[in-house]
Amino acid sequence: MTEPLDPILRYVDEQRARFVDELVTWCRIPSISSSEAHAADMRRSAEHLRERLSRLGATSTAVIDTRLHPAVYAEWIVDPKKPTLLVYGHHDVQPSEPLSEWRSPPFEPAVRDGRLWGRGVVDDKGQVYIHVNAVEAFVRTKGAPPINVKMIVEGEEEIGSVNLDGLLRSHADRLQADFVVVSDTAMFGRGIPSLCVGLRGIAYFDVTVHALSMDAHSGSFGGGIANPANALARMIASLHDESGRITVPGFYDRVRELTAAERAEIASLPFDEREWLASVGGHAAVGERGYSTLERIWTRPTLDVNGLDSGWQGEGSKTIIPARAKAKLSCRLVPDQDPTEIAALVEKHLVAIAPPGCRVEVRYLHGGRPYLAPTEHPVYEIAKRAFSRAFGARTVFIREGGSIPFVRTIADRTGKPCLLMGFGQPDENAHAPNEWLDLENYHLGIKSAVYLYDELSRA
Repeated sequence: MTEPLDPILRYVDEQRARFVDELVTWCRIPSISSSEAHAADMRRSAEHLRERLSRLGATSTAVIDTRLHPAVYAEWIVDPKKPTLLVYGHHDVQPSEPLSEWRSPPFEPAVRDGRLWGRGVVDDKGQVYIHVNAVEAFVRTKGAPPINVKMIVEGEEEIGSVNLDGLLRSHADRLQADFVVVSDTAMFGRGIPSLCVGLRGIAYFDVTVHALSMDAHSGSFGGGIANPANALARMIASLHDESGRITVPGFYDRVRELTAAERAEIASLPFDEREWLASVGGHAAVGERGYSTLERIWTRPTLDVNGLDSGWQGEGSKTIIPARAKAKLSCRLVPDQDPTEIAALVEKHLVAIAPPGCRVEVRYLHGGRPYLAPTEHPVYEIAKRAFSRAFGARTVFIREGGSIPFVRTIADRTGKPCLLMGFGQPDENAHAPNEWLDLENYHLGIKSAVYLYDELSRA
């Protein structure tokens, strides 16, 4: 018996090689948003995508300028009475250094071992093209998608989506939709279709402990004046108690605890702790007492040292008391913590615990709010069915320990459910040398999008 989607899925199979070739062409453009030297490449990347979308019969396409890098918009409006899906992605990529660690040039994507290797292939150009190709499959076989589809592909995600909020505000009417899908995350593991339903937020600080106007001789002054490196070390050590909890007063006041059902769902996932540790050369899992490793990295807040700097670091010895000591600190935040509130609490605490003879300066650099999806909304069951139909496996709900602030921005600005339907892998090197995309995931991702559009049309 012929299924209604058979022609679309057959088209996806027939165009499999070309879909990879077209992704390779786009990924050759070094759209590095953090580098002024690549501003022209950012424009070229946006125009390349707009042209591709225009060829697919979009009812409207545009390159939208921001204060920095352009975004791309397209829409296929088939029937105002049908559901409208807004697809978010980004076309900017991370810098490629260190170049010496790449097995092949980062902007000359290469196919090896069933993977496409190159900068941007999975984060996020490949995942954007999953939806572009799904739209094409409908257009070439049926004339149009079965629902209204809108796409907004920004050019500043890798530098914090600095103009996304303004873009969403100024184009609010154009971007109205019933649902939002973001494909910029990873699956739990190979062959496990996964919907990410939670992201941690972030608060990031520079901390400097000042004690002297200049470095001092450790023989002449050691033991008689404050050593800021010693002071900072003691301060940092005191930020966690023996159970792994953060000691900043008020830090946990807004933390939303997991329900029994949420803990059970996390515990049901096929998590290999040894393999997880081995991926970074770790020896033991540690953290807040009373929580599993997945619970700690997905659903509990943190306060970590990201860097330390003080005193003499050169070759040989130099006996000094350093004038100052510095640290980079970051907090990963969970619902319902607010980064600015946490920043104020951390600063107040660090100032309070500074020892005599030391002055503490805390500079809040940036922050992002956590996100938790409204999984009781029917669209999440629809997405689970679509994902499972493509991969032939049960779709699981997962969370992400990292922070993607734009997801909360989109969810808040649109007021709509946000589906984090990612097709990467946990070890895909997205921000490192040798970034790669599993080509089977790419292919099944296109089919997942086809199924999603179909499921939404019948919802």
